[in-house]
Amino acid sequence: MRYTYEFKKKAVELYRQGKWIDAPNDIINLKNFHDMIVRWHHLEESNTSDCLKHCGTNKKWSPEEKYELVARVIAGDTITSVAYTVGINSGLLAQWIRKYKIWGYNGLVDRRKGRKPKESAMKKMNINNPRKLNESEYEELIRLRAEITYIKAENEVIKKEIALREEREAALLKAKKQQSSKNSKKKDIC
Repeated sequence: MRYTYEFKKKAVELYRQGKWIDAPNDIINLKNFHDMIVRWHHLEESNTSDCLKHCGTNKKWSPEEKYELVARVIAGDTITSVAYTVGINSGLLAQWIRKYKIWGYNGLVDRRKGRKPKESAMKKMNINNPRKLNESEYEELIRLRAEITYIKAENEVIKKEIALREEREAALLKAKKQQSSKNSKKKDIC
């Protein structure tokens, strides 16, 4: 549940006086609610009172900033004290520490989440924005294109030769069959 800034401020002031604010009706566990008020109190003590305001968007932490906080914890500070001083959840800081211990500094670098987008073949080849060719590459391109057209023509000639050879072989085979059928008719007559 998201609480308003005024509610948080009032809850913290009552906590300092030794009292608890009346919990909203939908609170299931009163102890967790009181623990949250204590966290708000510590946050306000270590930061400004504006830290209780909801800013709307989360701060993007750079890997360097994450590393500084992780290094403080590794140096001996507690996770909760470091988290309170910067105004983040201690669970988030613990997650950064775990990633740092597993993957090192690379674990603190944000990775894209989710499935990789499908790239079309046009985007991969970058046909719309080809890079400029220098003169030797341009000459090689012209030479290769000429070679490709020569090889295509050569392939066409070979295909036609094969087709003609197959036609001749088929005609010879047909002639042999006719010849053998004529010979077998003559033998039948005799």
